[in-house]
Amino acid sequence: MEDLLSLKVLQLDALREVANIGAGHAATALSQMVGETIMITVPTINIARLEDVPVQMTEPDEPVAAVLMHMVGDLTGRTLLVFPRRTAVRLASRLLKKQQSEESLSEMGQSAIKEAGNILSSAYMNALSDFMGMLLLPSPPSLAIDMSEAVLTTAYLQFGTDRDYVVCVESEFVMDETNERLRGFFLLLPDAPSLAAILKAVRVA
Repeated sequence: MEDLLSLKVLQLDALREVANIGAGHAATALSQMVGETIMITVPTINIARLEDVPVQMTEPDEPVAAVLMHMVGDLTGRTLLVFPRRTAVRLASRLLKKQQSEESLSEMGQSAIKEAGNILSSAYMNALSDFMGMLLLPSPPSLAIDMSEAVLTTAYLQFGTDRDYVVCVESEFVMDETNERLRGFFLLLPDAPSLAAILKAVRVA
């Protein structure tokens, strides 16, 4: 996992370009879901220890909505698409055309976020799949609403103790009509063989 920290600027740029393509596809898919044009800011990508990621995503006392998916195929591991809860509520309200409670997502709201997470994560995974020239398939999504540290700890425990670092992609989706901004985080947690394949690909790029 230390290899992630040794990536040079050009190699991080290659990963950033993959993230940019994925975010563009995600914005297009989200536009179709909400029925209005959504723009995307240039994603910020960084390599971080899993325990440091919650600080980047939200305030310590604010829950998040996280859509977890398994990657299967030539690359394996897990992905998390994480929204601060307030962002998830606003997004669900847009998707359902019905205002959601600020305190909690309805069952329909949770279903909408899970489907959005499925589509958005798949957009990022498809971009990575195209870049790698490998088959990468997502599993059905699951949704967790909890404090960010708890969500990431669960993901961490599922991986075992050698999964110290993750690739974190932060994107802002901008609603064209209202200029409202929805901030989300795509976390890539590859297993060891998949990480080695990704590192080899970006070092060749």
